[in-house]
Amino acid sequence: MTLIVLNFKCYRESTGQEALRLAEICEDISRDYAVQMVVVPQVADIHAISETVKIPVYAQHVDGVGYGGFTGHVTAASLKAAGAAGSLINHSERRLKLAEVDAAISACRNAGLETIVCTNNVAVTRASAALEPDYVAVEPPELIGSGIPVSKANPSVIRDSVDAVKCIAPHVGVLCGAGITHGEDLRSALELGSIGVLLASGIIKAKDQRKALEDLVTGA
Repeated sequence: MTLIVLNFKCYRESTGQEALRLAEICEDISRDYAVQMVVVPQVADIHAISETVKIPVYAQHVDGVGYGGFTGHVTAASLKAAGAAGSLINHSERRLKLAEVDAAISACRNAGLETIVCTNNVAVTRASAALEPDYVAVEPPELIGSGIPVSKANPSVIRDSVDAVKCIAPHVGVLCGAGITHGEDLRSALELGSIGVLLASGIIKAKDQRKALEDLVTGA
């Protein structure tokens, strides 16, 4: 089943009640079109959304720390308690060092959370796959929010990332990110060997979010 991960980021259109409404739309799309939707709201919205929808809810970030004096950090245990099923790690807007990525993956694994590690090139994808997250999402940062899909601008980074992951950790799924908006973008990503996409502004900022999601899944 195609995996579609929607990062809510911190947009006005995906905060608070708007985040809850968007999550309900995503659940409808998942049911009506037989795709696996994952929503990734801000931490403060995770509990309310996870109590309302049955599709997986991920966090946008997690720190590789446990219980203790870690003011301002986001722990895997707190995400699990809030109802999260997983977390993004190392998004280009929240970049981490490799040791921090490793610690975050370990913390999530211990808490029973899934992980998506965001990467920006083949070398980082290869290194991240060796840490055995559940997924890696390849997103060249210069294309994020550009409306230019990586599957068109730089298809080799997806194809080569898929090959690298297959060699190192074949059980790790590869997602395609950056500039994904239309059905043809999703179709190209799947043809390049990814199992789905990570997207954000193309849906979040659309005038009609439901229609944008429908166009994405039906156009593929």
